[in-house]
Amino acid sequence: MGRKFFGTDGIRGRVGEFPITPEFVLKLGWAAGKVLAAEGEGQVLIGKDTRISGYMFESALEAGLSAAGIDVCLTGPMPTPAIAYLTRTFNGQAGIVISASHNPFYDNGIKFFSGNGTKLSDEVEEKIEALLEGDVDVVPSEKLGKVTRLDDAAGRYIEYCKASTSHQLDLRGLKLVIDAGHGATYQVGPSVFKELGADVHAMGVSPNGVNINKNAGSTKPEGLSQVVQELGVDMGIAFDGDGDRVIMVDDKGDIVDGDELLYIIARDRQAHGELKGGVVGTLMTNLGMEKALQKAGIEFDRAKVGDRYVNEMMIAKGWEIGGESSGHVICHDVSTTGDGIVSALQVLKAVVRSGKTLSELRSEMSKYPQTMINVRVKVKSDTDQIPAIVEAVQQSEAELADKGRVLLRPSGTEPVIRVMVEGEDAAQVRQQAEKLAKVVKSAMV
Repeated sequence: MGRKFFGTDGIRGRVGEFPITPEFVLKLGWAAGKVLAAEGEGQVLIGKDTRISGYMFESALEAGLSAAGIDVCLTGPMPTPAIAYLTRTFNGQAGIVISASHNPFYDNGIKFFSGNGTKLSDEVEEKIEALLEGDVDVVPSEKLGKVTRLDDAAGRYIEYCKASTSHQLDLRGLKLVIDAGHGATYQVGPSVFKELGADVHAMGVSPNGVNINKNAGSTKPEGLSQVVQELGVDMGIAFDGDGDRVIMVDDKGDIVDGDELLYIIARDRQAHGELKGGVVGTLMTNLGMEKALQKAGIEFDRAKVGDRYVNEMMIAKGWEIGGESSGHVICHDVSTTGDGIVSALQVLKAVVRSGKTLSELRSEMSKYPQTMINVRVKVKSDTDQIPAIVEAVQQSEAELADKGRVLLRPSGTEPVIRVMVEGEDAAQVRQQAEKLAKVVKSAMV
């Protein structure tokens, strides 16, 4: 059975438009509750980011789960990885996060975690979807789920983050700017780094329900870069709306993306004999990172785009670190999912242990110029089956030789083919991307 509603990261869309409506989310809570009730006992934790619609959907999920006989524990605004962690430590049956991550405030979504703090299996998601076709029934009144609130959720998660670097990380002497993007890390983010001794200047910590990710956070790090330069601090750290991604700014004001952060973590672990296996990236990971890791003798492999697929490949290979350019970094030895704060601490550990600045560490890897062109098409089809496109790709690959690569990838959310070319020569990369985009457009539009 195919999944109708669940994507690679839960269910997401525009608030008020199906399926992101109170009626559907109530039924989703009920359906999830019915599946969980059939598999055992235990409460479900619900967390959310700072979107104004979070109140509405929190109540809807709470009602649906209660109707199915499932106890609920509310945490209030908390990062997505915090819910994964708290679900494990409280022996919860599942965790739910109400968030649309890096999207604008008018979007929202529902993400699920298993009792182990990992994404739900396809099988469980399909069982939930099957129940969405039926009518909601309510358990007898004496069996309705009860609702409690976890008042010390923030403190518990802060302590977990501080303990995630395997030794007490001392950040005294470091000056940081933390940008929470008016999202779920607005309280816990600055606190973690302050309690470890850093001198912290916080920004993006005044959520009002509609300013999440607005010109702030990891999707808009330019503002953070400006503040870092104005204040003359050591670095800046930016999180996205739900706190599972991190982008950093070095002491020179340059933006350091997820590929570079992953490289820094891998090299630090290698230097201290702590690297288990290699590194998992995605089809979009910059070729410069792959080349730099190869030069350092570190294995590298690419998964499909999406943290779900990165996670699956890491598990299959038994490797501990992986991630995406967007700043979604996963360190399996300390977290079951991408965690912006934990990932930032891993980078800070590398800075402290090496005695180098962030700009010095990232300079060891040279990113290749990359050009991405989105070609809107009427119907998405397999580009590998269109001779004109296949021939054009082969020609570009021959011209780039071993100094670049080509990737054609259909968007998962819109009728678009993403044409990506990267290589050592920026002018050549741009030229090849434009040429390929024209071929795709003429062949598929």
